[in-house]
Amino acid sequence: MEDKRYLKWYNKVGYGSGDLAANCIYGLLTSFVLIYLTDTVGLDAGIVGTLIMFSKFADGITDVFFGNLIDKTHSKLGKARPWMLWSQLGNCILLVAVFAIPESLGDTAKYAYFFIAYTLLNAVFYTANNIAYASLTSLITKNGNERVQMGSIRFMFSLATNLIVASVTVGLVTKFGGGAAGWRTVAFIYAVIALIVNTISVFSVKELSEEELTAGADATEEEAPQEKISFGETFKLLIANKYFLMIAAFYILMYIQTGIAGIGIYYMTYVIGNPAMLGTFSMAQMLPMVIGLAFTPALVKKFKGMYKVNLYGYIMAVVFRIGFIIGGYLGIIPLMLVSSALAGLCTSPVTGDINAVISAASDYTVRTKGKHIEGAMFSCSSLGIKVGGGLGSAISGMLLAASGYVANAPQQSASTLNMLNFMYLWFPMISLILISVIMYFLKVEKANADWDAAHGVK
Repeated sequence: MEDKRYLKWYNKVGYGSGDLAANCIYGLLTSFVLIYLTDTVGLDAGIVGTLIMFSKFADGITDVFFGNLIDKTHSKLGKARPWMLWSQLGNCILLVAVFAIPESLGDTAKYAYFFIAYTLLNAVFYTANNIAYASLTSLITKNGNERVQMGSIRFMFSLATNLIVASVTVGLVTKFGGGAAGWRTVAFIYAVIALIVNTISVFSVKELSEEELTAGADATEEEAPQEKISFGETFKLLIANKYFLMIAAFYILMYIQTGIAGIGIYYMTYVIGNPAMLGTFSMAQMLPMVIGLAFTPALVKKFKGMYKVNLYGYIMAVVFRIGFIIGGYLGIIPLMLVSSALAGLCTSPVTGDINAVISAASDYTVRTKGKHIEGAMFSCSSLGIKVGGGLGSAISGMLLAASGYVANAPQQSASTLNMLNFMYLWFPMISLILISVIMYFLKVEKANADWDAAHGVK
């Protein structure tokens, strides 16, 4: 079963391009929404951060809800592809809405407008799209190597898109007139690109039939896809799977870090003194990750699994982040760039194989409980991306406000500069250490192998 190939190269590339579409939305939202709201719309960073935090409460519910709906879906397009297709339209409309807050509104109305648009975007449409997209990893192939390859290609698109968004957005906003009009135009351009690419991705792959997905399973497992598993039962199955909880924690930590990294535009502007350096720093981190992703399938094969590759990579990244902190305090930009590049290279395998790890966690539920809940299982990625990213943005806004940040000031206070140093230099280190601990305990491949051995499965 593991040796059978299900996908051509163009299927893998087509699938991976879906993250280009997703990150046209997510990259702009995470990296620039806070500075748009504070410096262009004129809203308070602390209030915005609080609104984002409350918005995340809805996300935690809708992730599992949409995952359960996907598991129950049966259509000509399959389980996940219909949700991935229609939800992107809502993403695109609401992205433009978030970056087109009417200037005629009063401040209270602006806060309400942002909260509604941001919550609908994240809790409804992005949730449906991201869970559907991630769950395709389990629905279009049963080959473990292909799953790792798909993850690597997917995150190459993700990193490349985030790099481009980080590098060109400020310049594009200026080119299109700056201010509110510039942000609105840029959001519209990204939305159109996202809609086109997402549609291409949906139709570049085909989900396996129920019969193919359950081929080789025992009688108990064959019945599982036909069952109508309730939301409550799905939730219990997820909570019972400790590997799901670990992966969810990993995603939340990783995207809290990503959300706080949105402070980068402030750091470049007020600490380094050159906002254009954001693109350089993004490139230093992301290009090595793209290179690392290209070698991830080979590394996983060489080390006979994902566990050692992921764990050792994060431990090494912690070491290199020390150099980043030293470079930041000493003002040695080349040291910061080199250290960031090496840390990014070391963490890249996880971004490439994490979908395969989730698939392994899903397989663990099938083994131990006899239930197929692939859609709900992949809710951990959407939950982590949105809750983690949202919390990161919320924390950034709150800490900025607490430090005394003044929008558009030529210089910031010492307390604000110290806070920017903490968020940009120290928080990534804290996140890496915590994720390393999770990686140590994330032995899902071994758990599946042990179960197979104990039950005589070859």
